[in-house]
Amino acid sequence: MRARFHLPGLTKNFSFNLIFAHLMKNCPYFFREGVEIASFYGVFPPAVWNGGRSVRGRCDESYVKQVITTFNNMGIPVRFTFTNPCITEELLHDPFCNRILELAYNDLNEVIVNSALLEDYIRDKYPNFKLTSSTCKRLDTVDGPIGELKKDYSIVVLDYDLNNQFDQLEKIPVEDRSRCEILCNTLCNPKCKMRKEHYRLIGEHSIAYNDYVNSGSTEPFDLNKYYEINEENVINCGCFTRNAFDIRKLPTHVSPDDIWEKYIPMGFEQFKLEGRTAGRIFLTENYLYYMVKPECRDEARLMLLYNLERNGIIRVDK
Repeated sequence: MRARFHLPGLTKNFSFNLIFAHLMKNCPYFFREGVEIASFYGVFPPAVWNGGRSVRGRCDESYVKQVITTFNNMGIPVRFTFTNPCITEELLHDPFCNRILELAYNDLNEVIVNSALLEDYIRDKYPNFKLTSSTCKRLDTVDGPIGELKKDYSIVVLDYDLNNQFDQLEKIPVEDRSRCEILCNTLCNPKCKMRKEHYRLIGEHSIAYNDYVNSGSTEPFDLNKYYEINEENVINCGCFTRNAFDIRKLPTHVSPDDIWEKYIPMGFEQFKLEGRTAGRIFLTENYLYYMVKPECRDEARLMLLYNLERNGIIRVDK
């Protein structure tokens, strides 16, 4: 039995994730049966290939090396969210994104893909990377992932609208289910008709932000200057205000009991948690909820918070 979790954050939550990985290594008795960290996923801004979430900031090469090396030395893959659907031929040659792949090029690290153009480029230039088919493709009927599983992907992330649709999930061949990844804690509205458009806007945002950084401007980046790609103006769905407990009320929510009592017995073993841009309270609640035994959560929370404070990652005032 394996429950392989793909966890969010290479920049904002790098230090948090490192402390959590050490907690798992040093206190395995806190954790549910079969729990593994399958990867830490995310991006180093201002990577123009980024998709799925808007991420700002600027990482230099030394930081990129540090994150990749630190996680890889623990045997944990780094998985890049290169899922921008707006990739052009020109953007394939972006020096920063190509340098990231050069630094991470080994048999361990992975890339999540959405654009066929970018996927073909990576397969040709960096053939050792394991590729994951992204949920951003919005393949919301079971025929979609079944088709993807016939291709050369190491993992296929299922659309969240297939969550808990067990009559549909049963149609996926048993031998392929271990390559299917379930997005457990999505905050999006079920059956959202704007989801693919939302991903396009985020992709355009990544391009605009990358252009801004490369321009050398000293003015703060102002997305209001890009009204037509500002997701708050175009969509403004309010989903990002949901907390960890609001998410659990959605029909697409996959609970820990669902994972161990339904999904794993069916042959599924890959599980993704959202939270690349989330705060540490959100991550703490979700990581403990999914991966730690219920009877150990209080002690695990204390140990995690103690080590986060001790390492200067959070501050608890007297």
